Amino acid sequence: MNPADQGHHQTSLQAGIRLEQNQTARPRDTISDRPGFDDYHHDQHQQHHGGHSHSHDHGHSHDHAHGGHGHSQDHGHDHGEHGSLEDNDAVHEETLHFHKIIKAFSQYKASAMYANHRRRTDFYSLPERQQKMLPTYLERMERIDDAIEANYEIIKIICEDQQIFVNEDRATAKGKPERDAIYEPLIQELRTRFASVPVEQRGGINVLVPGSGLGRLAFDIAHEGFSAQGNEFSYYMLLASNFILNKSQRINQFKIYPYIHSFSNIAKSSDVLTEASIPDVNPSEIPRGTDFSMVAGDFIEVYGMEEENYGKWDAVVTCFFIDTAKNIVDYLETIHKILKKGGVWINAGPLLWHFENTPNEISVELSLEEVIELAKTIGFKMEIQEPVKSTYMANPHGMLKYVYECARWTATKV
Repeated sequence: MNPADQGHHQTSLQAGIRLEQNQTARPRDTISDRPGFDDYHHDQHQQHHGGHSHSHDHGHSHDHAHGGHGHSQDHGHDHGEHGSLEDNDAVHEETLHFHKIIKAFSQYKASAMYANHRRRTDFYSLPERQQKMLPTYLERMERIDDAIEANYEIIKIICEDQQIFVNEDRATAKGKPERDAIYEPLIQELRTRFASVPVEQRGGINVLVPGSGLGRLAFDIAHEGFSAQGNEFSYYMLLASNFILNKSQRINQFKIYPYIHSFSNIAKSSDVLTEASIPDVNPSEIPRGTDFSMVAGDFIEVYGMEEENYGKWDAVVTCFFIDTAKNIVDYLETIHKILKKGGVWINAGPLLWHFENTPNEISVELSLEEVIELAKTIGFKMEIQEPVKSTYMANPHGMLKYVYECARWTATKV
């Protein structure tokens, strides 16, 4: 069986992506976890990445499914009365969490307008003499109000379909330089690794992308003809990618204003009003014979706890993902278990351990040297190791950009 078909149900693109509630692990409720993205007043150094997920089946379908293998009735497990009560409680908790997220994003306009009103109030607190020295400030606030309204129109569309709005700059042409820097080497490594496979036969090669966020890397891999599955843990990412994959009918269909929520480190006043058009590709343009899917849930629970998943994947591609682990040993052991013998693990990213210094959370933080040695101990042969510089969700107009000295490697399961 194609591993991309396990643990979720395929639906047509026209029918949309169906989200099945995970009864074991709630998708993470942070928007972003890397510096450089304004998370509505959250400190980005404290956010967590999480695993990501969606699904494509051509011709053509994008499916969302939640993992939690062994916990749904589809698996035929008899939990008994006690199990049923626990499952009902879990479903109820999951539903409440989902609606909490929808409510949070439905309040976007009020929150953003309040922040902009604060700027006006602060401006009026200045002496009149100083106000006159800033003649265009209030005009810019009016334009920010208009941009908030424009963003909210998209949010209303998304929330009507039980989806949400996040900063989707990586789905735009403006995000291409950043994607090219970090994604392209990973995709090129797949091309090189499977160079002997004709392009028209790449659909038989199954590639898993844990921590796939909005699903762009998984999509780009599928666009190359490989059957790709993304895995994501965050509802914010999952629902936004559902919107991109299933509700976009043409290139540059929607316009958003992703930079209006922070005025810090801006060179030109007009930069905060820079618009971005999404998506910059047609999500339905996947080669025939190629599966593209997104699966929601915790990476370890979805892929590491059922023997049916072991040895199913030809390649695992991790990008800005492995440092989301609480226990990095679990991550590496799971990647090793689910790969076929001789399968390839391609990685790029830093080691910004997301749970370091987080109260009441386990966090095992290793150096790069220790991660490499651990991979060898688990059963990987390291073939390529090289550094690569990358920003993450950086504002191209900003005066401050975080640049990571990422570790990139290719390893084979022996």
